Amino acid sequence: QVQLVESGGGLVQAGGSLRLSCTVSGGTFTILAIGWYRQAPGKQREFVASITSGGSTDYADSVKGRFTLSRDNARNTVYLQMNSLKPEDTAVYYCNAGYYRGSYYQRGTSWGQGTQVTVSS
Repeated sequence: QVQLVESGGGLVQAGGSLRLSCTVSGGTFTILAIGWYRQAPGKQREFVASITSGGSTDYADSVKGRFTLSRDNARNTVYLQMNSLKPEDTAVYYCNAGYYRGSYYQRGTSWGQGTQVTVSS
């Protein structure tokens, strides 16, 4: 059973930066694709970004150019660097262990507990 733990959330002013981490255990990290999602109050969970086992990345249009995803296979960790944060980025951020079908990330069943990101205006 793959387990994921997110960390790094917090309160930041608009224009600021945060780096989220997702540490994975219980699986073969090097073959996993990892996705990040977020859920704001009263809204559905939405895709933010994903990274293949080889390090290729995809981003939602709303975060493209501001967020950067990377992975450290030695630490079994994926990092989401978030720059130029906006109040609309406020949400609980979750990481997910999934896979790619063709060019598209597919959510798996394993999720972390989430980490809160709050961006003040």
